[in-house]
Amino acid sequence: MNKKTWVWIATGVVIIGAVTAFAFLNKSLGNNVEIESVIPAQEQGTNSAGTAAANANANTSGETASGAAVTAEQLNGAWSIADTSKVYWSVTTSKETVNFVNEKVQGTWNVNLEDAAAMTGEGTLEMSALDSENAQRDEHVKSDDYLAVTQFPQSTFTVKSFSELPAEWTEGTAVPVEMQGTLTVKGIEKDVTFQSQAVYSGGQLLLSGTTTVTFEDFGMVSPHSIVLDTENNLEVRLELTLTK
Repeated sequence: MNKKTWVWIATGVVIIGAVTAFAFLNKSLGNNVEIESVIPAQEQGTNSAGTAAANANANTSGETASGAAVTAEQLNGAWSIADTSKVYWSVTTSKETVNFVNEKVQGTWNVNLEDAAAMTGEGTLEMSALDSENAQRDEHVKSDDYLAVTQFPQSTFTVKSFSELPAEWTEGTAVPVEMQGTLTVKGIEKDVTFQSQAVYSGGQLLLSGTTTVTFEDFGMVSPHSIVLDTENNLEVRLELTLTK
């Protein structure tokens, strides 16, 4: 094999190695979790025949038809967070936004359409379940340098007040809900406001809401490295399914 051939082989090995290293770095530093909303995109342009058919199917199954009025009796009362619910934490770096998901969430929402002041709500997260699909990164985030999960295994949100809800709801239509309360992480309390939407659909309440906090709010320093810069803000996103 002549010298030129060896040069081409060596060049190919270097290129392949560089591509592989870049792919590994991209996966280890990048985002591996996509946010899934519990509230589907609102249907548009459904014709009358399609609506009638959908309503007939929903009525046959015993559920409220899509687009039909929802009664106060259906909405009022105690709702519990189902095990399909998720909470996302998002950090924006100089490269992209990295999402962490937590599927270990429990809690309740006591709905009262007639009296918003009588409504209560709370949720609890098991922080050991936080997952970005990168074990090394997750271990670092859960360490004493950041969330100190061993010492503070749970984070909580307790609602202090809800915005007034409309008296009339429609099946499948989003209703704005503002929740003001206290988010506790690492034993540190922070007053936050979740701007949210709620939908009644198929006998369930679907709640999607976001708020923004900072690393400093909970005694942490925004992480930086020679590879990435990280914004100080953290977005917390609720994607909750609630059942009676």
